[in-house]
Amino acid sequence: MAVLTNALDKLLGYQMRRATAVLMADFVRTLSDFDMRPAEVTTLLVIAENPDCSQSEVGEAIAIKRANMVPIIARLIERGLVARTRVDGRSLALRVTDKGAEHAAEAWRRIAEHEARFRDRLTPEELETVLAALPVLRVDVEDSSSGNGQ
Repeated sequence: MAVLTNALDKLLGYQMRRATAVLMADFVRTLSDFDMRPAEVTTLLVIAENPDCSQSEVGEAIAIKRANMVPIIARLIERGLVARTRVDGRSLALRVTDKGAEHAAEAWRRIAEHEARFRDRLTPEELETVLAALPVLRVDVEDSSSGNGQ
């Protein structure tokens, strides 16, 4: 059987998409018994790290639209992982419950193992380069071309 060449292998976006697919599949497998989508785990971890934050602050931190945050927060509250507390007459703050803190700690432990599986494939220099380069690519092209990026 002939080995086909793939001109797409030279494209940054193609390589990043393939790498992301592998990383996300392992991430989902790592947390499969949590019965939580990646966005829910991420939301839980951000709230755990930032007690008394608002729902909109969490959404902004992890780039999830406000309308999409509503069901994520509702599910975390329903599962007893997050609680809302009234800050003033109108504002509500989010905080993890004791159960949520336990879930967050276990998630971090598993994520550390997941990260190590991929970090260990790179030399320290390669890892430093990748971690420095990826945030540059996350800036919206329209923002960076208008001088508003970074």
